[in-house]
Amino acid sequence: MVEQSDRAPLLDWEEIPPPDPNQAAQPTPQPPREEDSAAEKSAPTDTAAGTGWSRNMIEWCLPHDINLDGVEFKSMASGSHRITSDFIYFRKGGYFGLACFANMPVESELERGARMKSVGILSPSYTLLYRYMHFLENQVRHQLECPGQYSPLEAFYEDKKAILPPTGNGLVTACPTWSVTNISRCMHPEMKITHPAGCMSQFIQFFGEQIMVLWKFALLRKRILMFSPPPVGVVCYRVYCCCCLANVSLPGIGVSVPELRPFFYINIADISALETELSYVACTTEKIFEEKKELYDVYIDNQNVKTHRSHLQQLLRLNAADKEKYRKLTEQRQLLLYSQEVGEDCTSNEEDLFILFFMELNNRIFQTLSEVAGSADPTLTGEHVRAMGLDPQGDRAFLADLLEVYGFDVTLVIDNLCCP
Repeated sequence: MVEQSDRAPLLDWEEIPPPDPNQAAQPTPQPPREEDSAAEKSAPTDTAAGTGWSRNMIEWCLPHDINLDGVEFKSMASGSHRITSDFIYFRKGGYFGLACFANMPVESELERGARMKSVGILSPSYTLLYRYMHFLENQVRHQLECPGQYSPLEAFYEDKKAILPPTGNGLVTACPTWSVTNISRCMHPEMKITHPAGCMSQFIQFFGEQIMVLWKFALLRKRILMFSPPPVGVVCYRVYCCCCLANVSLPGIGVSVPELRPFFYINIADISALETELSYVACTTEKIFEEKKELYDVYIDNQNVKTHRSHLQQLLRLNAADKEKYRKLTEQRQLLLYSQEVGEDCTSNEEDLFILFFMELNNRIFQTLSEVAGSADPTLTGEHVRAMGLDPQGDRAFLADLLEVYGFDVTLVIDNLCCP
């Protein structure tokens, strides 16, 4: 709906209750699709508890000929019936989506006392979807109060459908690569509220020192899955922020490694897609994913970061260099806040600071590795490691993985602290 001619649709989803078994007459049931069955199985607790909310349907969309199979389950997170409103980022093939969800009580036995809808859009890129957050929030409320009145949605689609030029390839790209010169220019004021880049400071405050653990897994292009109960909107932001930890602005770095793709919200209907992914960051409200260990390398339950991969266990432990980097990050943030408070700096912001901090850290690491690999003696010593801001002992396993993942032909030699 937002971009790319008539292939970017505007969508309206509705969650409907199953038929009431106490009613005398029932319509003839249709054979369930695979996605329907998956969704019903994903929330057996909800159904057993008597909530009745187990089936979603696409109520209306433009254009009418686009394939939307499974979108009805991506646009409403499992467990959303417990909350009044939410927003959700997701992926559908070569498109990204943003949907706003709302739940309104109604005096209707057919609707079991609640009406739930989502209104969303699809686009080839997620970086501009935030601009339409307020429109979607207003429209989902309008659809709850005046079901079936689609003229505002139709007008919006006709006005916005050709904003962006066609990408032509339908590829899903990783998070945009930020440069030092374009961060401030791209950080519009409204992003502070509705854009994922506006929550980087909250993201790091939420995880604290654990952010350094996530940084390593992101740089190693691991499959990272975040679990949290609804609302899921803020968790979608964490997916974006986690991808940003791996930003590198040096040319040629990372071209041979899998992209760290943001999947945003996923449910069990996405299992087959995840089976083929080599690197991603995603979030879910479905606890069953924790048991699907073949689908992920790192599992995050709110603030608890863990991995079942034995060779990655060491990366969960913070070392002295990790704590020092986090201290510097916190110190820089406090200095920025102070300069803003006294009016000395009105141009910088926390998001710039965090993105630049990790990008410069990554650049320094890869610049050193590139120089060592291209030298007459491609040996990485403890001195090199300390110059990169890493711990020669505590980060040995991380460095070994990094060299393998990025294909650096370097010999790692670290002094043994136990020897004189």
